[in-house]
Amino acid sequence: METSKERIIEIRSVVYETAGFRILDGIDLSVFEGEVLILLGESGCGKTTTLKLINRLLDPTTGDVFVEGKNTTDWGAIALRRRIGYVLQEAGLFPHYTVEQNIGLVLNLHGQDLNLTRHRVEEMLELVGLDPVKFASRFPHELSGGQRQRIGVARALASDPSIVLLDEPFGALDVITRTNLQKEFARLVRELGKTAVFVTHDLREAMLLGSKIALLEKGRVVFYGEPSEFSASDVPLAKAYLETVQDIPSISV
Repeated sequence: METSKERIIEIRSVVYETAGFRILDGIDLSVFEGEVLILLGESGCGKTTTLKLINRLLDPTTGDVFVEGKNTTDWGAIALRRRIGYVLQEAGLFPHYTVEQNIGLVLNLHGQDLNLTRHRVEEMLELVGLDPVKFASRFPHELSGGQRQRIGVARALASDPSIVLLDEPFGALDVITRTNLQKEFARLVRELGKTAVFVTHDLREAMLLGSKIALLEKGRVVFYGEPSEFSASDVPLAKAYLETVQDIPSISV
């Protein structure tokens, strides 16, 4: 389907090899403005590697990755990463930093005024449903798993990046907390208009959150399309995934 939206991320014929092992084998993907692309697949299929290539934590062996029309190898790695929000599984918070310090980290690196940073931290906490008065001075060990994930999302959004990368951010949470955070994420993406790439091995999560789904198998994209197209796919791995999930509900936000 044609789109008039800007292509924010483009991966062209990317191969990635390490220690003689080919992890990605000719990946072609595009992510347009405002889309949530889900990278779906089993462990070891190349999902996280693809995410790291976008953030230039890795460079492709061959092929090219473009972010906002510019090859990642032409970006300064630090400058690129500061423009992209990154949410890790179990949040990846600094344990010796308070919630306020964790969320304000990138803003402080940019040299923003401390009062403006404090105000932005309060905004972000309210955005993810946490009371700044109660949570700003806490440390990560004083938070529940779901609260830590909310802080991770707040930190990723604090500098107002146009792109957010999420690596199985809700995978370690209980079902109720995970469902609540999925709803929160869907609301935030819709309201803030972010472009996101979201790694998961959970088809239910992929169908609920994705504008597009890229199904990876052994380093290759074997399906790329909308969730409705995935449901009708004849790709063997897609059919195997669909057999594990029945009556996938839609998230109401």
